[in-house]
Amino acid sequence: MTGRFANIIVDISHEKVDRPFQYIIPDDLKNDICVGKTVLIPFGKGNKLIKGYVMEITDKAEFDISRLKYIASVLNDSMSAQSDMLKLAWWIKNNYGSTMITALKTVLPVKQKMKQVVKKTIVCKVDSKEAVKRSTEFDSKHQKAKARLMRELADNRIIPQTLVTNKLNISSPTIKSLEHAGLIEVIEEDIYRNSIPKFASDNDNVPDTWNKKILSKEQQKIVDQIEQDFDNGIYKTYLLHGITGSGKTEVYMELIDKVISKGKQAIVLIPEIALTYQTLIRFYKKFGDRVSVLNSKLSMGEKSDQFVRATRGEIDIMIGPRSALFTPFENLGLVIIDEEHESSYKSDAMPKYHARDVAEELCKLKNAKD
Repeated sequence: MTGRFANIIVDISHEKVDRPFQYIIPDDLKNDICVGKTVLIPFGKGNKLIKGYVMEITDKAEFDISRLKYIASVLNDSMSAQSDMLKLAWWIKNNYGSTMITALKTVLPVKQKMKQVVKKTIVCKVDSKEAVKRSTEFDSKHQKAKARLMRELADNRIIPQTLVTNKLNISSPTIKSLEHAGLIEVIEEDIYRNSIPKFASDNDNVPDTWNKKILSKEQQKIVDQIEQDFDNGIYKTYLLHGITGSGKTEVYMELIDKVISKGKQAIVLIPEIALTYQTLIRFYKKFGDRVSVLNSKLSMGEKSDQFVRATRGEIDIMIGPRSALFTPFENLGLVIIDEEHESSYKSDAMPKYHARDVAEELCKLKNAKD
């Protein structure tokens, strides 16, 4: 039998436990355990349950099986790490002198999926004539809330539940009662918290001069050279020189367009102070809903949603400060670091990494360009 054991990094930032510990995978968890999963494990003399990250699954016991403990459970609300991210965390640990758990928490900036936002819609399952009839019946029984909802549904067969509860003052038990009677159906749809400010996604705010621009000969030469290297399997680092306003952004966007056309994704790192009105509008104008953004003003729920979207392949571009580098893209093809000289690309907390160097290592792992 294979995959009986898991090597796990425990969620304790201390050098004495900065190594994998081996645990037995219970039979009832075999289908739930994979590399990168967050699990609960008994640890120490008191067998206190703590979190850990699965680094490896193996069929080889490194110690006497009688001395090994069992994994207690899987935290199903956790976001699994990609194997490349685990390798990157190991590289950060070795190069910046941090513990493995600290490095893991750096490359997994959103450790847990937050509660999904759900949009509920009420749909009438009977025709308008029947809805009016039922509302009359409810009125005669002094069931005013039911009557009020059925009258509204006779005119509008689909109504957002927020309108029903807030404007019509209909309680959840009343809605459930009508649903149980087969008169209505409540449809639930998961929605994402939007990280793009409304001003950036509103095309009315976009000047006509920001439509697709024709690159200059020098700009096009740069794009052609990088694309040729990409097609030939040559992956290396490029440095673009140019003062503010010299057209570097147009080159970035053209390269991103090329990468996306090949089924890859792109990360654009910019100093937090540069996450401006103009920058967001230009990218959103060109790439629409396939672009997302991270910054320090987002809530944990908003950040979590963007990482979920990236994991599901629903976005192609992530824009943000150095933490955006750890977006869980499956097919990363390009990393752009704008204003690479800015000090904000250096982390002040452990591990004290430089985003430029980490980006180079990430691109090696992903066979991408930076």
